Amino acid sequence: MSLPVKTRQWFYPKHDSYRDLTLEEVPLPSTLGSNEVLVKIHAVSLQFRDLLVSKPNYSRPLPPHLIPCSDMAGEVLSIGQDVKAWNPGDRVAANLLLDKVDDEERTAEIAACVLGGPLNGVLTQFRVFPAHSLVAIPGHLSYEEASTLPCAALTAYVSLSPIKAGDTILVIGTGGVSIFALQLATASGASVILLSSSDAKLDFAKTLGAKPKHVINYKTTPKWDEEVQRLTKGVGVDLVVEVTGNTTLERSIASVRMGGHIAIVGHLASGPTVDLVLHAIRKSLTIRGIYVGSVKQFKAMNRLISANPEATRPVIDKVFSFEEVHAAYAHLEGQRHVGKVVIRVSGGGVILLL
Repeated sequence: MSLPVKTRQWFYPKHDSYRDLTLEEVPLPSTLGSNEVLVKIHAVSLQFRDLLVSKPNYSRPLPPHLIPCSDMAGEVLSIGQDVKAWNPGDRVAANLLLDKVDDEERTAEIAACVLGGPLNGVLTQFRVFPAHSLVAIPGHLSYEEASTLPCAALTAYVSLSPIKAGDTILVIGTGGVSIFALQLATASGASVILLSSSDAKLDFAKTLGAKPKHVINYKTTPKWDEEVQRLTKGVGVDLVVEVTGNTTLERSIASVRMGGHIAIVGHLASGPTVDLVLHAIRKSLTIRGIYVGSVKQFKAMNRLISANPEATRPVIDKVFSFEEVHAAYAHLEGQRHVGKVVIRVSGGGVILLL
């Protein structure tokens, strides 16, 4: 099979807005390293962090000419001479933290190997990856569906540890991580209480497994922690997936049981700083920050997804073409979506072949 010699990719000539993203065609490497894999990217999904990276005040230094985005699914085209785990034609996704193979690997160097900033990302038709960073995607999922797994699904999966069947989980919001947390927790036999500001989104969540009496509109029920306590008969939930930050954290703490767990996934909204020390001591809480996951955890999550194919099928709000990147970002920024925003990369233009 002829291999591509060029790729079309989106990059930032400057970091003021996602509207600065520019499409270019560049040569691909002429040879692969011994442990490298060339992948044809079929689909890319967007996450909230992609909006943050587009702005000039992003929390980390970013290189010039950055290729954005971290979440992809694609097809192996070619492998280096020492690669044993992959073959051309294999369907794969890349872990967001390229070098985090095992969940016990927690060095600063590994934490810095992040696709889409500071490392070049995946908004390109072809990309070379280290073989150890790739994971086989579930066979029942399309490329578009599988592209939603690397950040949102894996973050949700890691957040839910150490739940077991019969536990009660509080999930805040209906964004990508929250929807996956609902699906994965339900597939694991847990009961989920879900918060949203939109009745329409809560109704949709019911179709994914949320119990009708376990959904709460936090706008119409501002003291939602009291409702959570009522639903749990005064015990509190076993675990909270906290995606918002300071504005909801105090009520999340009030919602969790003695000895419970809070997984802090995001910091989407500002608010008064919450003093965690006394809360953690008085309720014997385990509070964890979640920074995606490892290749090992990705594989374990995919086994759960494959065993529960319908209950865990990714929710896609809208799919855009490779040329509609600005529109895809604008749709994400509008925050009216439920589930994931996806860019279909394959078919996005003519490629020169050897």
